[in-house]
Amino acid sequence: MMEKSELTLNQKIEKLDEKVEWFYSDSFKLDEATNKYKEAIGLAKEIEKDLNSLKNEIEVLTEDFSK
Repeated sequence: MMEKSELTLNQKIEKLDEKVEWFYSDSFKLDEATNKYKEAIGLAKEIEKDLNSLKNEIEVLTEDFSK
């Protein structure tokens, strides 16, 4: 299995969607909810970091092309 850091942004978003969907599924168990929530939060933070990195890269590219 791939480590989280090896996943693409799209794969991370898909995994986050799966984790969120679990809360609405028949598989939901209250005793597992805290761990699932923590996993989802960690993944959301990774996605946010990746998006910020992409934003910075786009800003640099935009600045280079505007000269």
